[in-house]
Amino acid sequence: MTFAQAGGSGPAPARESGRRSWAPLLAVCAGYFMVILDVTVINVAVPVIGRELSASLTGIQWITDGYTLVLAAFLLTAGALGDRLGNRRVFCAGVAVFTVSSAACALAPDAPFLVAARLVEGLGAALIVPGSLALLQQAYPRPAARSRAFGLWGSMAGIAASAGPLLGGLLVSTAGWRWVFLINLPVGAACLLLTLRCVAPSPRRVTRSLDWPAQCAVVATVALLTAALNEAGRRGWSDPAVVAGLLLAAAAAAAFVVRERLARSPALPLSLLRSRPMGGACVIGLLFNFGFYGMVFTASVEFQHQRGYSALGTGLALFPAVAMTMFASVLSGRLTRRTGDRPLVVCGMLLAALGLAGWTAAGDDPAYALLVAPMMAAGFGTSFALTGSTTTVMAAAPPDHAGAASALFNTTRQIGSATGVALGGSLLATAGYTAGLRQSMAIGALAYLTAALLAWRCVPAGPATKA
Repeated sequence: MTFAQAGGSGPAPARESGRRSWAPLLAVCAGYFMVILDVTVINVAVPVIGRELSASLTGIQWITDGYTLVLAAFLLTAGALGDRLGNRRVFCAGVAVFTVSSAACALAPDAPFLVAARLVEGLGAALIVPGSLALLQQAYPRPAARSRAFGLWGSMAGIAASAGPLLGGLLVSTAGWRWVFLINLPVGAACLLLTLRCVAPSPRRVTRSLDWPAQCAVVATVALLTAALNEAGRRGWSDPAVVAGLLLAAAAAAAFVVRERLARSPALPLSLLRSRPMGGACVIGLLFNFGFYGMVFTASVEFQHQRGYSALGTGLALFPAVAMTMFASVLSGRLTRRTGDRPLVVCGMLLAALGLAGWTAAGDDPAYALLVAPMMAAGFGTSFALTGSTTTVMAAAPPDHAGAASALFNTTRQIGSATGVALGGSLLATAGYTAGLRQSMAIGALAYLTAALLAWRCVPAGPATKA
């Protein structure tokens, strides 16, 4: 597998060379891995944190959800900043903020301090994610090499999300909960050093306006929607606070659309959303995150509460889904130049749908051995489709809106994750663990099937140009 070297003026040459260069990919994936890991690694640590810091139930919820709320809310703003100030500059700033705030989390003397540090950590994560895809597109301009890079980038999400409970359980049971955050320090330092040394500076477009009214509307929309979805899993979908949050999110979204229609320099041109490849791929990303993260969440709860697995045991039980993500991403990166993106996305979504349908058909209390194949199918299919979806989004975006396109794609995926977890939690609470789990898996299978049909219509056909 050959990746071209990024370079030009600056610390790394901008033109591709014949020799391998993994450094830009390693730098970007290290940053993205930290971001996604901190979404799930905290889940097994938070009971211990609550006891040691005497946190209230509300404080525990904010330690867990404050990070994801800020991450989701500021992705589009971070993407616009990357397009204006340069994606490498914003990415490095995000890594620095994330690393320093992780140290603050580890040193937190009480729960309010930890909540505040987690909010800042979420802001750093939001600055990292949009620039990561834009930097990969810049570092690997040839389509085949770019597809491989996007595939490995995408596999980081599945690996980090599923490995979070395993790593968290291992750290909490051996070194203590503070190491859940301290582990980010060496990774963040290495990521920052590699990025500054090996990733070329990104172009800056300082003449573009950030359109602050639109940015504020986006932040309000995503924050209200994410908060409402998080609370729906606990309170139920008919709770007044949940309904009010969803209505206010819809109002903020409408305000954003009106503003973008009137703005001279819109933060997110509506023409991007009207593009079938762009809009379709973003919805596909929402659907497969809905299915995958809904599966991981409900399976984690069932393994711990019904089967009595420890946090470490739960992480090991979920490992089959993790193991397939890296293999699938590498394979899809190799196949895309022969088949194009559409067959990979369609086949990946159909396979994932078959996996969750198999889990649903396995019965009320299936043996763990019967669940291994469904988990492997869901993990493989999601990662197999992610490469083509990512490539479709980035190819449909003009170069000067690469950061905004990346942010839009990742925002819709984050909304999909929050919806999958919220619905899964709501079903477990109302229908019980056995029936709720099967219903959640059936709905996830339907989401995957819908994504496959959408991919057939929206993802361009034809192989990529060979590198």
